[in-house]
Amino acid sequence: MLITMTLNGKKVADDVAADTLLIDFVRNHGCLSVKRGCETANCGLCTVFMDEKPVLSCSVLAARASGHTITTLEGLQGEAAEFGAFIADQGAEQCGFCNPGFMMNAIALFREKQDPTDEEIKEYLAGNLCRCSGYEGQLRGIRAYLDWKKQREEDAQ
Repeated sequence: MLITMTLNGKKVADDVAADTLLIDFVRNHGCLSVKRGCETANCGLCTVFMDEKPVLSCSVLAARASGHTITTLEGLQGEAAEFGAFIADQGAEQCGFCNPGFMMNAIALFREKQDPTDEEIKEYLAGNLCRCSGYEGQLRGIRAYLDWKKQREEDAQ
């Protein structure tokens, strides 16, 4: 079946089998930040934005994404680089395998909540599995990023 979507700002059309998952579609189109970690929608490594909302691409058929806008970490390089520096500064990316999915969900959080509490951050990121860290470095990185962003906005006024 022929499907079309906007992938990281570019129109993409492809003929796919009816059972093709969105994760396979985006990876076949060069978006290798999208990882396959569990195939049971439990780890968050496959997170992408569909129409600006985070979804688990391992549990969405590519055909269901036809006509929609899909964004992967490759399409968010500016935001990702800015935030990623704070995660790296806290030593929160030990092996780095979970980082793309974690960063996608963190960026979604930043877009939705200007000043989340620690509990809101933990709740929002609960679907991200990291086998290396205890999440404290990630939480510190998020807090440091939000503080920096708030200070930058205050300085601009």
